[in-house]
Amino acid sequence: MARYLLDTNHLSPLISVGHPLRQRVPAQLRQGDDFALPVPVLTELLYGIRLTPRSVQNLAEWQRLRHSLGLYPVNQHEAELAAELQTTLRRRGWQLATVDALIAAVALRHDLTLLTTDGDFAAVPGLECENWLL
Repeated sequence: MARYLLDTNHLSPLISVGHPLRQRVPAQLRQGDDFALPVPVLTELLYGIRLTPRSVQNLAEWQRLRHSLGLYPVNQHEAELAAELQTTLRRRGWQLATVDALIAAVALRHDLTLLTTDGDFAAVPGLECENWLL
């Protein structure tokens, strides 16, 4: 059983009619894999949905999908880990946005594989990432 954390670029396609991830993720769920998202990704998703012309339909798709996904809050532990990651990476010449640092901290703390297209996560020590949109 694999455990995945969804970045926004892997969550958004799940509410897009006809996108291949709409078949792959449910198939993996049926095989026993777990999928979740951190609260910052939920914020990005809902913000993005509200800006689209199909916001009503996309919100309905999100309501249908959300019950099959876990949700990880960000607490003090993740905030401290995120700040540590940002500091370490900045000293190495790599800039990691605060939202990305929080996402990485959740994945690291809970030993989750991050599904993302964002190359910035490659610099995070110990973070396992996969890109299912290649």
